[in-house]
Amino acid sequence: MTNRKMFWAMIVGAVFRRRSRAIMAVIASMVGAMTLFCLAAISIAVPQQMNEELRSYGANLIVTATGGMSDETVSTIESTVTGVADAKAAAYRYESVRINSAPYVMAGIDVNEVRNLNRHWNVDGSWPSEGRVLVGRDVADALGVSIGSTVTIGYRGEDSGQPNGDVAGGAGASSGSAASGSSEDKAAGETGQQTRDGRVSTDILDTSGTKFQVAGIVDTGGSEDEIVYAVGSDLTTLAGKRGPDVIEFSSEASEDQLSGLVSKLNKQGAAASAGSTGSTGAADAVTYQAQQVTKMTASNQRIITMLKTLFWIVSLVVLVLTLVGVSTTMASIVSQRRNEIGLRKALGASSLSVAAEFFVESALYGLLGGLIGMGLGYALARVLCAQVFERTLDFSWALGVASVLLSVVLAIIASIPPVRRATRIDPAIVLREE
Repeated sequence: MTNRKMFWAMIVGAVFRRRSRAIMAVIASMVGAMTLFCLAAISIAVPQQMNEELRSYGANLIVTATGGMSDETVSTIESTVTGVADAKAAAYRYESVRINSAPYVMAGIDVNEVRNLNRHWNVDGSWPSEGRVLVGRDVADALGVSIGSTVTIGYRGEDSGQPNGDVAGGAGASSGSAASGSSEDKAAGETGQQTRDGRVSTDILDTSGTKFQVAGIVDTGGSEDEIVYAVGSDLTTLAGKRGPDVIEFSSEASEDQLSGLVSKLNKQGAAASAGSTGSTGAADAVTYQAQQVTKMTASNQRIITMLKTLFWIVSLVVLVLTLVGVSTTMASIVSQRRNEIGLRKALGASSLSVAAEFFVESALYGLLGGLIGMGLGYALARVLCAQVFERTLDFSWALGVASVLLSVVLAIIASIPPVRRATRIDPAIVLREE
């Protein structure tokens, strides 16, 4: 029998003669590999999916303009944002309207875009459609309307003698249209009143307008509760054709990328305005500005960082417990084979050969435990993702190979202290005890 065959025969014999100890070592490696694979898979997949989910609870980048954006401007802005990272977008056009002689803000939206971007909105009833509006909770309470009620909405811009499309909507929940004119007109516009010839107009008492049915009521606890939402075509019919005032983005870009986007968009907006002014001599070019919603971005990053930190702490604890478990088992095996080791050294076996045998034996325990643990860890991770996080999880071969290799390395490292004791056994003392 060659030395190599003899080496493997001794390892196989040692494993089968001490099956209970071998099983304990495999179980220790298996539990460690299973837990580490499960935690690693969740910590990689879940935060990424959670980040996508958190982005649905509001925009992290907003672009606003005065006077409305043209289709070309909107296309330029969207291509700039999506060129950095994938992003969801929703455009809003705001106009001042009157309902029951009281001033309110009406927003023209694309329902699909807004629903996709703001999945946290709590809508009682239906989203707006042609001839039907979605009113904010505060507006509904003030008007005393409910789902199915009819409201008469008039466009305030036409009362002040301004052409359709010249009234700029506010950004976000900002209301009012500041019509161009005298300083008295602008001052009165800031208070939300209509003016005519420099005087406050009483046409706000006019109750004429277009009738809309209340399709639903939105309740977010934020500024959305103060706005009436309609499809873009209805607002165009009511107030004339004009581009959006605000575009909200929920971008997958990192915080640094978002900061760069804001700077780039602001430069583009300033350059477009300067170029138009220089070529036409007019100062009425559309100027847009971008700003990062730092609160939303910081909240997302903080939640994901906390989750990853928790996973790493638990993983570190599992690593230590795995090392202790395998090391204890190997120490017990070395103690049981003390006489055998002494006899082998007395017959001329070197300390290196004794150590190699134990290291290979430990590596086998780690390999077997790692393979079993990888399978069980993936199954556990799938169950946790489905039941706790409501997410799907695909198998990662790179992570699987890494977990098995880590299990082998941990088993070898854990066996170092017992193997050192085995190599220091004095054969003379062992034989004298015999």
